[in-house]
Amino acid sequence: MTTTIDVKPSAENELVLARIIDAPREKIFRAWTEPEILRQWFVPKPWTISKVEMDVRPGGSSLVVMKDPDGNEYPNPGVFLEVVENEKIVTTDAFTEAWKPSPKPFMTMILTLEDAGDGKTRYIARARHWNAEDVEAHEKMGFHEGWGQCAEQLEEIASSL
Repeated sequence: MTTTIDVKPSAENELVLARIIDAPREKIFRAWTEPEILRQWFVPKPWTISKVEMDVRPGGSSLVVMKDPDGNEYPNPGVFLEVVENEKIVTTDAFTEAWKPSPKPFMTMILTLEDAGDGKTRYIARARHWNAEDVEAHEKMGFHEGWGQCAEQLEEIASSL
């Protein structure tokens, strides 16, 4: 089971989820970058992922379409800003593809993966928002609960890879 660790936000308008995940960072990186694996854990159940497209490289686009239990779909286009294999992924929805600006940017996500020993990973996901209103909206959407549930689902999938 994931273990919560206390990591404070490092920037204004930032939400943080930090865990020790019982899986090596190589497997967690795969779970974040391989579409067929990502679709298994990326949204809190009973939500699902109906579509995933990823060009995992700086400047590469991504599209993750989330689907709620009623069948409503929520497309989340974005761009990878930084990718360091097994260590770091930075994405943003400020661009939708090929540096095309988004009509309403919401956040930049910074994921860091550090070896925590014994095959475990120090997993820190930071969601940086443009303003305080977006931080509040993300908290009301259930950032901590949802991203926490996803981290648990990630651990289950990554540990079995």
